[in-house]
Amino acid sequence: MTLNPGQVFDEITHTTEKLYKGYEALQDMNEVEVATTPKELVFQKDKVKIYHYLREGAPVKCKIPVLVSFAMLNRHDVLDLQPDKSLMKKFVDLGLDVYIMDWGYPTQADKYLTMEDYIDGYMNDAVDFIRRKHKVPKIHKMAICQAGTYSMIYASRYPEKLQTLTTYVAPFDFGSRDNMLYKWAKYMDVDAMVDSVGTIPGEMIDSAFSMLKPSMNISKYLGIMDSLDDKDKMANFMRMEKWKADLPAIAGEMYRKYIKDLFQGNKLINGEMELGNKKIDLKNMTVPYLNVYATGDTIIPNNSTLAIMDKIGTKDKTEYAFPGGHIGVFVGGKSQKELAPTVTKWVMERTK
Repeated sequence: MTLNPGQVFDEITHTTEKLYKGYEALQDMNEVEVATTPKELVFQKDKVKIYHYLREGAPVKCKIPVLVSFAMLNRHDVLDLQPDKSLMKKFVDLGLDVYIMDWGYPTQADKYLTMEDYIDGYMNDAVDFIRRKHKVPKIHKMAICQAGTYSMIYASRYPEKLQTLTTYVAPFDFGSRDNMLYKWAKYMDVDAMVDSVGTIPGEMIDSAFSMLKPSMNISKYLGIMDSLDDKDKMANFMRMEKWKADLPAIAGEMYRKYIKDLFQGNKLINGEMELGNKKIDLKNMTVPYLNVYATGDTIIPNNSTLAIMDKIGTKDKTEYAFPGGHIGVFVGGKSQKELAPTVTKWVMERTK
């Protein structure tokens, strides 16, 4: 292939002009904000906080409140990325009374916190707080990815405290070989990692996720080149980048059990997992259950998510196939137009 010097020069000139316009756009852009839906702090234990979303005229239509938990590997802000792409705001507008867990930012002082501390401790304390506050015996529970796994464990231990459980893109069967994450985790020396560094830095985990699909790290920056002079698109891009860069550390002992019992031992789906020396029996999960999975998920394989359906005890169980990717479940247009109304309707139908 022969390169035309004139075409090369024109391309360089065009790219330079786009970069300059992008620089000007960034100069004029104020600091982007995420998680702007109004909420107030209502409960705190150690570094874990519970926020209650405030209402701005939208009435509560569901008398039983909802507690949402996001994965500990990232911040929950992606659920409220911006006003027109906020799953939390949409739920509030549709009439749900929504609380959200903030796992905080663990430090080396938290390296000995266990999975029992997070599930039997913090999660259970949050559920009990909301039950007392609203004077209800049960609440609705929603959880995303890793928190979906933990909430399934919680629902198997405390089904009497939950009205429903909804999980989004959550892993349950860790025996899959359908993507690199599951393959890598099988051979990870998590003992050496935790014993060496204690609390696991978020950047360490993020680098592993980045290697799952390295081409995306290049394509996203090439893609934004065509939008450098569009302030709205640039702001959207910057919000997502800000969220991705906000990386909490992970308590070491909790992470050790997470990798060894789930990714390596696959103990939950096989009925072998214990928490606090008590076996987790998925047949005790008798709570009405909605399982949301993303058909284009490249992080959590669909078969890992759907395997739970035949293991749990509840008779009221529903699958929801979302046409998109792992993150698109929360920030895509269909998330606002289709997913949120469908989930809200399902929850309200199971509110007594």
